[in-house]
Amino acid sequence: MHFKQFLSSIGIGSLKVNTVVERPHLEEGETLNGTVYFTGGNSDQEIEFIELNVIKQIEDYREDSDFDVIENIVAKQSLEFIGSVKSKATVMHQFEIVPDERWILENPKGKLILRTIVHVNNGVDVHDEDEITYATTNSL
Repeated sequence: MHFKQFLSSIGIGSLKVNTVVERPHLEEGETLNGTVYFTGGNSDQEIEFIELNVIKQIEDYREDSDFDVIENIVAKQSLEFIGSVKSKATVMHQFEIVPDERWILENPKGKLILRTIVHVNNGVDVHDEDEITYATTNSL
């Protein structure tokens, strides 16, 4: 039995955008599957598109005590929406992202992030994110 794990929630006024994945902890050969849910909203909140990015994030501590986070996008998907979410009904859009070798973390301080970015007309972009994992069968 698979339980969906909630990953991110974005609120823009009365509009709610939730990203849910089926399995946030992937094994080699599995695909990242999920659904973006839109609830509420009004005519002033027109979504241009939703962007889903899988990001390899590495924390880098330097000797001079500076702290850096290095991010590389390893997968990107855009979900297009025509018009705006105007009713109280929930609109669902499914997605599928196939992992590749860029998802493999060589650095023990690294992690994978699924970031949902909502691009709203008039230049307002809002995002939320959560961690996912990807394990390979090869042990080096």
